[in-house]
Parts: sequence; C-alpha cells; structure tokens
Amino acid sequence: MNRKIFTHTPIDLGYSDLEAVTSASGRVYKTPTGKSYPSITTVLGVRGKDALHEWRARVGEAEANRVSRHASARGTALHLVAERYIDNEEKYFSDTEMPHVKDMFNVIKPILDLRVDNIYLQESPLYSDHLGLAGRVDLVAEFDGRKSIIDFKTSSRVKTVSEIDNYFIQMAAYAIMCEERTGVPVDQGVIVMAVESHPEPLVFVQKRDVWTTALLEIINEYNTKKLFGHA
Repeated sequence: MNRKIFTHTPIDLGYSDLEAVTSASGRVYKTPTGKSYPSITTVLGVRGKDALHEWRARVGEAEANRVSRHASARGTALHLVAERYIDNEEKYFSDTEMPHVKDMFNVIKPILDLRVDNIYLQESPLYSDHLGLAGRVDLVAEFDGRKSIIDFKTSSRVKTVSEIDNYFIQMAAYAIMCEERTGVPVDQGVIVMAVESHPEPLVFVQKRDVWTTALLEIINEYNTKKLFGHA
C-alpha cells in the first residue's frame, strides 16, 4: 500500500502533559504553575445549548443519544487512524476498524499526503494564561508549507463555513495557545472534514485573526455565565 512518510520536528513544550478533570460542568486543565483553566470545548459549550435541547426534544432522547454516540465514535475512530498514519505507523487501521471509518479516512488521505508535512505537535496539551483556556490540539504542522492548526472532523452531511464557526473559534484558541507556549506564530487554521458516503473531502482554510474577536466574546460570555452559576 502506497503511503507517505511524514517528517517530524517536535517542539518541546517544557511539559509532557496537563492534568485534566472532567465533571458535569466540563473539563478543567491544571497548568504546570498550578492554575486551572477550562477547556476550549467546555467554553464553546455555552453556544447553541438551546438549539441542542430543542433538537433532542424534537427527535426524542433515544434517537438523539443514538446519533450522538455514532457521531462521537466515528470522530474518535477517524482521529486515531489519522494519528497513527501521521506517526508513520505501518498499520494505521486497527483490526476492528469499521468499513465507514476506513472509507472516510481514505477520502482525506490524499489531503494528508499532498498538503501536510513537518509535524510539530500532535495530540498535545496547550494552555494560555492570556486567554485563561486550555485544550488538546489535534495537529500543528505545515499545510501547503504554512504553519497551521489542523483538525480532522467528520459529518453526516456536507457543511459550509457558516455552519462550523465553532471549529474556527477553537482553531483560533489553539493558535494563540501554541504561540504563547512555543513562541512560534501560527496564523492559519485548517479543517479537513470527511463526510459519510461523500466521495470528496471538505477542506476549509481560515486565518486566525478573523476569529479572535468571536473567541474573546465567547470567553467573556462563558465567564459571565460561570459567575452567575449558569455555565
């Protein structure tokens, strides 16, 4: 099977991991200096809660749970395959890999082969004292020769930029965290999306600074709700 061998030039963050605690209110990371910061995913959770509740009420709890479990398992599986492939593991599909996951990875594989290289960080914990946030970035690497935050997403249907703004707000957060921790400027975010039963990958490239205002607004909204016990 033809495959690419990726170049890895890892960046030393000065720590190997961050302690994380997950509760009903979300995930909190503890930094090496002892500060506790919510994950960017937790902060973004303040958006769209009403729409989520309406959807669950409309389709019913059983169906909502089924769809959520399928989406979560699909996304986790694709991330693991991509991680193994980028790590240059010879066997990047597990023995129990579902056919739809293999199909979805094979859709995005040409993007990885042709446009991604020079891997700096993968599945790495980051945090920002400036933002008061933390999280685990999927990939920091060069995309078309430019240092980028790269994330792999799955979907049951084709989506547009306006439908995935949370992904780019998250990207902006990781870019700021990465620059703060490493001193390496990262001004671009890339979403590589595989859609079930769709033959082409979706690739979205956005500049970090387009989304920083929205990021700061969400952080402020989260902190305000947390102050009043609504986060």
